[in-house]
Amino acid sequence: MTIREELEEEESRFLSKYATLSRDSVGRERLEAEDDLRPCFQRDRDRILHCKAFRRLKHKTQVFLAPEGDHYRTRLTHTLEVSQIARTIAKCLHLNENLTEAIALGHDLGHTPFGHAGERVLNGLCPGGFKHSAQSVRTVEFLEKRGKGLNLTLEVRDGIRNHGTHSTPRTYEGAVVRLADKIAYINHDIDDSIRAGIFREEDIPAEFTDALGHSVRDRLNCMIRDVIHTSLNADSVNMSAERFQIMMQLRAWLFQHVYRGSAPKAEEGKAEAMIARLYEYFLKYPEQMPEEYRYFMSELDQPIERTVCDYIAGMSDQYAVRIFGELFVPRAWTVL
Repeated sequence: MTIREELEEEESRFLSKYATLSRDSVGRERLEAEDDLRPCFQRDRDRILHCKAFRRLKHKTQVFLAPEGDHYRTRLTHTLEVSQIARTIAKCLHLNENLTEAIALGHDLGHTPFGHAGERVLNGLCPGGFKHSAQSVRTVEFLEKRGKGLNLTLEVRDGIRNHGTHSTPRTYEGAVVRLADKIAYINHDIDDSIRAGIFREEDIPAEFTDALGHSVRDRLNCMIRDVIHTSLNADSVNMSAERFQIMMQLRAWLFQHVYRGSAPKAEEGKAEAMIARLYEYFLKYPEQMPEEYRYFMSELDQPIERTVCDYIAGMSDQYAVRIFGELFVPRAWTVL
């Protein structure tokens, strides 16, 4: 028996009847020999962790564009916080932690530069629209490794595709990540907003803090425990109806006071104009894109609009600003 087989046997003995067992995976689009050390979902986790798109998350906006300070979240630190919360819940519910972590680490790989501002622009420009969840799947199925993708299991790809509010993952592990994503961003966005001076802890309405806690730590603890106790031995993964309603009301309050109305968000208009200008430019001059993207068009016969969208969606904030500067900002000329 290989180490992988021993680990799969442990899963069958110790995990919940609702867990997704590695040996029961639907599998990959392209058949591969099984690894002798790692079950399939652990291999997927490792592939995501080592891919280029994952590394680029460190320079992609979470909420605040180009904040001055080292302690504000980026898309990468958000992803790590989602992973930690999801693993805690999965472990306590005796679900598959490797599958949970793989979905969590991959859920935002297709996110644009400048957060949801960039997503809104590409959604309006790209034929067929743009959703970061679908782009995350496209990233792991196609864009990585020059059109070959990472060849992940169906369960991981499904969880990535369906991590949004109005989606339904096919696995319990995917449902865990779907909730962990909300728990993470609601709480760390509050933390970052307080650090940025947008509001104080005391400004959060008492109807939320009395029910969920009077600090970020307390609210995280409350929400995570609520999911665990509500879902333990249940046939679904949920937060209690009362707490979920309060959490979503707090989310709506954040939309009003942070995501749409705060001073740091005022710069988003400039970011949106930058993304639109880059899209128009590369549509007109596709030969200026890197060779990898030109390969998608010439060798894989991909439409130019889709290719430009892929290129821009993959940019980090810093890279987008640098390319925009090179293309549209005049340089000083010095006579020697």
